[in-house]
Amino acid sequence: MTDTSDLGENEISAIIEMAWDDQTSFNAIEIQTGLTEKQVIKIMRSNLKARSFQVWRARVTGRRAKHEKLRV
Repeated sequence: MTDTSDLGENEISAIIEMAWDDQTSFNAIEIQTGLTEKQVIKIMRSNLKARSFQVWRARVTGRRAKHEKLRV
């Protein structure tokens, strides 16, 4: 598990970009960065405006493309 406090601005930007991408699952983000879904959510919460975070959470909650377990 990667400590999120050790991440640089470029790494955080890349994680945010992957998290917004509908085709990149949380599992793929974890493989590439070592960050769990909870850590990605924490990064998104602390780096986005409150409304942007709410929109993102609503968008990814239950979305098959973001959760490997939900893919058929």
